[in-house]
Amino acid sequence: MSCFQKLAALIVAGVFLTPVYADTAPRWNILFVFADDWGRYASCYKGLDGRPTINDVIHTPAVDRVAREGIVFKNAFVNAPSCTPCRSSLLSGRHFFNTGRGAILQGAIWDASIPTFPLLLKDLGYQIGKSYKVWSPGSPADAPFGGQQFAHEKAGRAPNNFSEEMATRMDKGMSLEKAKEEILAQVAGNFSDFKAASKTGQPWHYFLGITTTHRTWIKGSGKKLWNINPDDLKGKLPKFLPDVEEVRQDVADYLGECQAVDAYVAVLLKKLEESGELTNTLIVLSGDHGMPGVPHGKCNLYSHGVAVPLVVRVPGGKGSRVLNDFVFLPDLAPTFVEVAGGKFPGKIDGNSIFPLLQSGKSGQIDPSRTWVISGRERHVGFARDNNLPYPVRSIRNRDFVYIRNFEPDRWPMGNPEGADKNSKQDFASLQNVTYTAFADMDASPTKAWLVTHANDPKWKWHYELAFAKRPAEELFDLSNDPDQVNNVAKESKYTQVKQELSQQLLAKLKEAGDPRLVKTPVPFEKPPFTDIDPFRLNKGKAGKKKAGE
Repeated sequence: MSCFQKLAALIVAGVFLTPVYADTAPRWNILFVFADDWGRYASCYKGLDGRPTINDVIHTPAVDRVAREGIVFKNAFVNAPSCTPCRSSLLSGRHFFNTGRGAILQGAIWDASIPTFPLLLKDLGYQIGKSYKVWSPGSPADAPFGGQQFAHEKAGRAPNNFSEEMATRMDKGMSLEKAKEEILAQVAGNFSDFKAASKTGQPWHYFLGITTTHRTWIKGSGKKLWNINPDDLKGKLPKFLPDVEEVRQDVADYLGECQAVDAYVAVLLKKLEESGELTNTLIVLSGDHGMPGVPHGKCNLYSHGVAVPLVVRVPGGKGSRVLNDFVFLPDLAPTFVEVAGGKFPGKIDGNSIFPLLQSGKSGQIDPSRTWVISGRERHVGFARDNNLPYPVRSIRNRDFVYIRNFEPDRWPMGNPEGADKNSKQDFASLQNVTYTAFADMDASPTKAWLVTHANDPKWKWHYELAFAKRPAEELFDLSNDPDQVNNVAKESKYTQVKQELSQQLLAKLKEAGDPRLVKTPVPFEKPPFTDIDPFRLNKGKAGKKKAGE
């Protein structure tokens, strides 16, 4: 979309961007690394839960450096645990349900009248550029960033599929270190291409949208490429993950892809140091939702699905800070615009965290930041499901997670068709079958293992926890159940807490104008939100959709 087209869209919407260029605005450069399906996994989070976790095993020195020189947000969450709705809310500063057809994944279409922080930064005089995924799947692709006119990918796209690209090179005789060097050079090359297009002295915003943490990846790559031993995960997996060899292997390989993201961060840090720009660049690292292809992860409102890393390095700011304030990703849009000296126009649900960045303190800074709301409507869905959403909202604070499932008769992870619990197929074949069965959980070794053990008395509860229908209300006591596997919504001693959180959630949703509550009929339940996406219907049943989901 051209600048004039964007201006026309804003005029139609009745909102205008007034360049403020406030005297107090730092107008730092903004480097934003945003990884697909990167849950809260980095070694700087080790020990913050006060118990053994997966973070005891991962090693992310570059992310840790940003944390050491900046801030770790202990309570950062996405607004929706599905990539397109999450990114719609991130880019617009709105709740996902206030982004029109951006609120869904399959069939998403961007409304050009909605202001977004990248284009607002451009209007405020910033040079903007991106590599890889910003907003997709959806149409037009990456529209909230101006489409592909600001893309810098000439050096290559290999970083989006780290383990696969490494395997291809090593199969041809290339050494591990040489293959890694070649892939990392593409990260550096794309950033250099962006910087070459920038004017001297002009502030810039660069968005690195990595997808390597999105399935699929090469089995055994965590150990082979990153020396992550699956056995080191024994006793550290959350309760909803079976602590068995196949699952530990799957998680170890995922952590390898997370360490690849860390390696890309290291490349960009080095480039900034070489150019002398580290001192005036705001660095923000995060992801769009939790781990894919596992229970409680992607598409779920449990912490494993909505908790993400948020690590920020503020130029001249105090380092080694850990903040307890609850933030959600829509808070970043007004923050970036405030850094640039502007004011976000029109309707917005996020609140700038700039005051938190400026503070030199740790712990709780803003006493009002003690809760966040998350939700989802439609992720994938196929014709046999009538393309109906799975509508769910949650509110969480330091002590509890309350979840409202508005349609408990629907399948939370999609229709079970194709998941033969008695299947004797080999694992590779079964993973293809389970691509469409329970389609809102990505095909994976963990998913296949759960399906094959659905009738095993020892593991059946894991299968039910992942795929079975859920009650209208769920409540979890985080002090006794940090993994959120024991629903206490029906226990009498929690009645008052449940009622209070339910009332707070519904009041906040109505205040925000959630169409699920304030419009009749509910727009998410009818066309165009339930239209079938021909590509996904015809192509989505086989092969991977790595960068697209």
